[in-house]
Amino acid sequence: MSLLKTFLIYFCAIFFLTACSHSSSKQASSFKDSVTYTAPAAENISPEDFKKYYDAIESFYEKTLVRSGFNGGILVAKKGQIIFEKYNGFFDLQKKDSLNEHSSFHLASVSKTFTAMATLKLVEQGKLKLDDDVKLFFTKFPYNGITVKMLLSHRSGLPNYLYFMQKLGWDVKQFSDNTDVLNYLVQFQPPLTSQPGTRFTYCNTNYALLGLIIEKASGKSYADFLRYNFFTPLKMNDTYVFQMSNEQTAMPSYDWRGRKEGFTFLDKGFGDKNIYSTPRDLLKWDQALYNNQLFSAQTLEEAFTPYSNEKPGIKNYGFGWRMNIYPSGKKIIFHGGWWHGNNTMLMRLVPDSVTIIILGNKYNRNVYQAKKLANTFSNYFEKDEEDRSANIKDTATKNADAGVIILKKKKYIKRKH
Repeated sequence: MSLLKTFLIYFCAIFFLTACSHSSSKQASSFKDSVTYTAPAAENISPEDFKKYYDAIESFYEKTLVRSGFNGGILVAKKGQIIFEKYNGFFDLQKKDSLNEHSSFHLASVSKTFTAMATLKLVEQGKLKLDDDVKLFFTKFPYNGITVKMLLSHRSGLPNYLYFMQKLGWDVKQFSDNTDVLNYLVQFQPPLTSQPGTRFTYCNTNYALLGLIIEKASGKSYADFLRYNFFTPLKMNDTYVFQMSNEQTAMPSYDWRGRKEGFTFLDKGFGDKNIYSTPRDLLKWDQALYNNQLFSAQTLEEAFTPYSNEKPGIKNYGFGWRMNIYPSGKKIIFHGGWWHGNNTMLMRLVPDSVTIIILGNKYNRNVYQAKKLANTFSNYFEKDEEDRSANIKDTATKNADAGVIILKKKKYIKRKH
């Protein structure tokens, strides 16, 4: 009897411990999968206002975009309600397969908005600080006094890898990635363009390094961190971080003549570019920046605060977001992008809860005239105050901002067919 009692006590103890372990494991799993998000409901627009907005946007679309050979998609929404959405042209110009709401475009530098907000998410999680020195993440980093905040606001003074990699001897027949960029900084120590923290200089190197910092601080790959924290909870089902395994299925891009753009040695990196998405998915991203579910009010305020104040004028930069601050006090928050034949624009008119998204995969500078639509919703600026981004010249030296690179002797790594 004593033996049976001992056995029962032992059995009950094992059962209890197993149950507790299972419960603890289940709680841990629940915590691990706890990134939740509820999309805000779109608000109604009166029929009169809807027609006024629609007519103005349609006129812009036909006269400014379609008439100039636009190949891409446009979406304009107010308070989450889509007012205008059109797709013109083809995913692949040779195959003539029409674009639609699920066609994922290369976002080019609009990708920086995700990298910046991912960095700020890690700040919220206590995994890094804005004032952390870059050397905290890369012990051999050769430059002193450069912080995460300086990378976010383009005030690091670092040289742009779009240019120094090739200049310092990188074999353009081989793809380079973010680690290669870091290693070249360590090995060759190309000179800074300015002392850290003293001036704004838009530089893709900043966001290539932030991509690596996100991986270091989170313990996840850049793609997995964005998928877990942003793409999945927001149901951005057509959004992904490009990897070379996507080469055959990713949307190609074309120059203004319709000739397919080949890959260059710079096409493997992430952080400064290489996110693919759709207008509808970007609307979800925009809406998530209003309701403080993914980010605190303080984080959003920091992201949209101007940090480049050494030059007078309306243009400024926050953390991964450009902004025009007009004499009226109104602010347009946006980011444009340009990579190969991809021209992109994500624009937020926060006072009016308006979203303007234009994505194209055949070079068309008129994409950058999206700001003309701002005055459709309220008076943001006079004509002589408009941003001059529509007049960007087609030279690599003038377009570090857009992410354009013209390789010496036209050496390209061609897409496989």
